[in-house]
Amino acid sequence: MSADIDGAAAALRDAYATGVARKPLRDDLLPAGDLTAAYAVQQAQVESWLAEGRRPVGAKVGLTSRVVQESLGVFQPDFGVLFGDMAVPDGAEIDPRDLLQPRVEAEVAFVLGRDIPDEQVTVADVVRATDHLLPAIEIVDSRIAGWDISIVDTVADNASSGRYVLGTTPRRVRDVDLRLCGAVLEHAGEPVSVGAGAACLGNPLHAVAWLAATLAANGRPLRAGDTVLSGALGPMVAVTPGAAYEARISGLGSVRACFSKGDA
Repeated sequence: MSADIDGAAAALRDAYATGVARKPLRDDLLPAGDLTAAYAVQQAQVESWLAEGRRPVGAKVGLTSRVVQESLGVFQPDFGVLFGDMAVPDGAEIDPRDLLQPRVEAEVAFVLGRDIPDEQVTVADVVRATDHLLPAIEIVDSRIAGWDISIVDTVADNASSGRYVLGTTPRRVRDVDLRLCGAVLEHAGEPVSVGAGAACLGNPLHAVAWLAATLAANGRPLRAGDTVLSGALGPMVAVTPGAAYEARISGLGSVRACFSKGDA
């Protein structure tokens, strides 16, 4: 199968427009494992969104869990682009009908105070460049029916991006043990997902360093002011309409994602 970049991008745009997920792109439009083609589809979507006036505000790292990587047959993370209209205020109501099949996960968000322009990035570079950290909930979504994704499906689909919620308690990197920080995602007072910083490539700092190096190599380095979602600290959880989810991360505080019932 040869890659149909334009066809794959059009298929994903159609899924956004109609609210109907489609079959995996690997079935008919992208060769399995062709990451170059998948990122080309992602970039085609990004260019379309930029033409529509959407504002890029940072990036996200996906596939930071070793278990998830192995399930997709890959051994590296992926990335997607964050836009300003994806941000939801802490505790604000989200209509699940604006998404296709949302899931939530607790993450650490890095807000940068300096550019990271070099391809050879160290953890020290990330620490120096980070202005502050925030607790976050990423609301991941997929335009692929039933979340039947391979690496090419999720990469092409902007790393299965949907929305994200940032907390309002900024912390300095030096004040948080990012490897050992525990995370719990609760619904109705009960834990539905638990994890820790070590589940994110061993440390969220490692995930951001990987992202910074990868984007610099692609000629799109991270810049001061960018927000980076560094990857899940625990398993993602399918959203129930009408539910509220609260993520508590040790040293960072809490953040809430609240969903309406989606009634007409």
